[in-house]
Amino acid sequence: MTSKRAELIVVGTGYRAVGDLTLEAKACIEQADVVLCLIGDPMVTGFLERLNPSVRTLDGFYAAGKPRTASYEEMVRDILAEVRRDKLVCCALYGHPGVFAYVGHEAVRRARLEGTPARMLAASSAEDWLFADMGLDPGTCGCQSFEATDFLLRRRIFDPTSLLVLWQAGVIGMADRDPGFDHRPGAGLLTERLIAAYGRDHEATVYEASPYVVTPPRISPVPLAKLPDVPMSAGSTLVVPPLPARPADPEVTARLRATCS
Repeated sequence: MTSKRAELIVVGTGYRAVGDLTLEAKACIEQADVVLCLIGDPMVTGFLERLNPSVRTLDGFYAAGKPRTASYEEMVRDILAEVRRDKLVCCALYGHPGVFAYVGHEAVRRARLEGTPARMLAASSAEDWLFADMGLDPGTCGCQSFEATDFLLRRRIFDPTSLLVLWQAGVIGMADRDPGFDHRPGAGLLTERLIAAYGRDHEATVYEASPYVVTPPRISPVPLAKLPDVPMSAGSTLVVPPLPARPADPEVTARLRATCS
């Protein structure tokens, strides 16, 4: 039986360093018996240490040549080991703790299976900054969001008259991060798929959110035909604006008018 103190709370520090941390996440960090973090930014880690001296980073589970899946599994086990010591554990993850974040979801899932209270708090992600930086409203024409490699491999069906967001467009086909990775072959395959739907001259944007208030985001417009020639990284997102909207369905329009009249 677990202690009344045993609990897991997974929080996100937000995309922008320190400034995105919510009051609720800050309170959870301050009140925890143990804070485990995976941030990748020494400045943010230092800030968390000032909130709670028990902070311990999970970065040590990464190693050159080691599959990321193995590192993530070890992180989850480490988090749960602390929870099983009847502690209130706060796991702080970079950005939104549930977006491109296996560790947070899996730790919560396993803790609940063991009968331990576990929850996740929302936080800002790169997508939230994308909407703000680029002046986009996903409610205008809808928004489709895919991981770029998955988009190609699974031939995901999409609507070109709706906004299309493709994450990790600079590392298509790469299982683990490699600084010397050549993004051009993957970008070429992506270009072929998109040109078939939008045409060669349709202008997309390579976007990279900025983690610091003093640094502007990257917003680089590019015709689809030239996409493989544009430098990209693991943090590059491709934003493809929609084609003109289709005419409204006359039958549905008539039925709605009849219902609302």
